Amino acid sequence: MTERVPPRRPATFKLTDPSVVLIDSDESSASSSSSAAHATASASSASSSAPPPRARVQLAQEKEPPIVAPKPPASIINPKKGFRWGTLFWSAATGLVTLAFWLWVSKLIEDLFAQSQTLGTVGMVLAVLAGGSLAIIVGREAFGLIRLARIEQLHARAAKVLETDNRAEARAIIRELLKFEHPNPQLARARHTLEKHLDDIIDGADLIRLAERELMTPLDIEARVLISKAAQRVSVVTAISPKALIDVLFVAIAATRLIGQLARLYGGRPGALGMFKLMRQTVSHLAITGGIALGDSVVQSVFGHGLASRLSSKLGEGVLNGMLTARLGLAAIDLTRPLPFNALPRPQLGDLVKDLMKKREKEE
Repeated sequence: MTERVPPRRPATFKLTDPSVVLIDSDESSASSSSSAAHATASASSASSSAPPPRARVQLAQEKEPPIVAPKPPASIINPKKGFRWGTLFWSAATGLVTLAFWLWVSKLIEDLFAQSQTLGTVGMVLAVLAGGSLAIIVGREAFGLIRLARIEQLHARAAKVLETDNRAEARAIIRELLKFEHPNPQLARARHTLEKHLDDIIDGADLIRLAERELMTPLDIEARVLISKAAQRVSVVTAISPKALIDVLFVAIAATRLIGQLARLYGGRPGALGMFKLMRQTVSHLAITGGIALGDSVVQSVFGHGLASRLSSKLGEGVLNGMLTARLGLAAIDLTRPLPFNALPRPQLGDLVKDLMKKREKEE
């Protein structure tokens, strides 16, 4: 008959105690099989011998499970990797039109030479001038589209650095931004200040904020002035114009001109294709953000100036057209500004409306 070992009483101990021994979990499982035999022997000898020394405490270290990186979820919709027939069609059609135009020009020059040597020479010179001008126009359009794409990339990369605080990426963005804004003499002092403190800041997000404060502050002030003047101009012209068609045309021309001015202010040089792209992106931005609708702050500021009783008049229509122009300008800033708004406050439509209403009250 085996003798039951009394349970051990609760006790406190320190990890620095010499009697505390740390063992692996494998060793603890191996020693657990022999603990019963040792317990029986110690219990039998406890009554006959002197008090035993302090028992040794064994602590088993649990092994942490290996960290397994989660697998990315499989794509629900597999992208189509087939041949793009639309691209082939438009490429082939463009090539045929180019060949047809070249054959027509060459046949025209041959006919001119057949008629007279002078006519042929004049036709050849005109063809060379037209071809050279077309090449320059295409190059300028491509250059403008490339600069707009660089602005979009800088904006996206800076927004990501503000989240990740990557110093190396922030330094690369600032160097590229300094080269991008180098032709602007208005930012010479800001560029010098930014270059001087480039190595003194450790955090990448702080570098982006410093670049925004130094480089974007004068540009934002001038952008607000441009938007305010365009909105006031639209408000005055549409308030006195007799036809609604004139109002629509003038608002469209003023908005296009304003977007081009803002793009050139922040470093972009859009051509015809670039302006078309910016107009499309601006309208899309307004549709996505719901910017065409008036916010509560704007409505309060407008009605606070007594416009509610005059909305049916021509003056009210002019003010609303000016507000729409200002909203288009604010949307264009978000698309043409190379850095996102973080350290500086974003221009608000309510402030521009207040300036517009003050201008209208002075004219009255």
